[in-house]
Amino acid sequence: MSSTGELRHTALDALHRSLGATMTDFAGWDMPLRYGSERDEHNAVRTKAGLFDLSHMGEITVTGPQAAALLDFALVGNIGGVKPGRARYTMICRADGGILDDLIVYRLGETEYMVVANASNAQVVLDALAERSAGFDAEVRDDRDAYALIAVQGPESPGILRSLTDADLDGLKYYAGLPGTVGGVPALIARTGYTGEDGFELFVKPEHAVELWQALTKAGEGAGLVPCGLSCRDTLRLEAGMPLYGHELNTSLTPFDAGLGRVVKFEKDGDFVGREALREAAARAEQNPPRVLVGLVAEGRRVPRAGYAVVAGGEVIGEVTSGAPSPTLGKPIAMAYVDAAHAAPGTPGVGVDIRGSHEPYEVVALPFYKRQK
Repeated sequence: MSSTGELRHTALDALHRSLGATMTDFAGWDMPLRYGSERDEHNAVRTKAGLFDLSHMGEITVTGPQAAALLDFALVGNIGGVKPGRARYTMICRADGGILDDLIVYRLGETEYMVVANASNAQVVLDALAERSAGFDAEVRDDRDAYALIAVQGPESPGILRSLTDADLDGLKYYAGLPGTVGGVPALIARTGYTGEDGFELFVKPEHAVELWQALTKAGEGAGLVPCGLSCRDTLRLEAGMPLYGHELNTSLTPFDAGLGRVVKFEKDGDFVGREALREAAARAEQNPPRVLVGLVAEGRRVPRAGYAVVAGGEVIGEVTSGAPSPTLGKPIAMAYVDAAHAAPGTPGVGVDIRGSHEPYEVVALPFYKRQK
């Protein structure tokens, strides 16, 4: 939210309103929740393509001779090992190992990186990186106002984008990015996303956002492309088993508690913030498994919500972190942290306490949905 307490607006705000979007406050930004039916928007991404405004995400540029060394110290991943043109999913943790945010870091050049933080944590991440940069020959720059971010996601997205760019999309791997021109607009073209589908995220100057959105809309007319809001983005990422900060991730959990210990790279050179606490967390997880993040599929029609208790044999064995109706499965689904003893797929007798009624749920492995390659 701006310093005056007013909601921030993306460069596409007027365009969203002209399309009849239902707007909502998300992390201090006025964002489109849906344009019409969120189920239709969800299904379009699964079967054709969807267009998203993600300009609320927080871009932070780190440059300088010791940019890689700073990021290796500040984050839990091995960022110095990322090749130019590639990206990595990682986390920034507190000294006690608690997760401050999950991030994608793009290496744009030999000594230039772009860190993309969640909108709700962008200031926290910026402040932490600035603080941790002391003693490093590197600059941390707030570039949140320098970019608009537009995503095109879904099986038709490569074809739609190909018609607007001469960039080598076929050679662009998952979690890679390259500079190019899309519809006449200079962009960083990244093959990343949060939907479980193939797709691209396009970082452009805010003054080019409307032009790019309109070019993508026109190019996608024959391919079933529709504008999509945050509501279907949430059901898409839930089906794909992708964590959302504030739900599956928070400062009271370490990456090992969240089942994402693989992002912590103890083998990298030098110290990093949280190393000792995370080593202890890893040892604890080995000896005494923490609660496990699992999928739950409803046998009935009632939708579980974040914070609802997961129960078995009259005991509380866990808690729902995210829940929604799944358009793809046609049933309500949820992600939940449950005691390790109840985490195996098919564990009998598991339910969710929905307003005093114990509704039966099937425990399944995540993700609920995996696209056919």
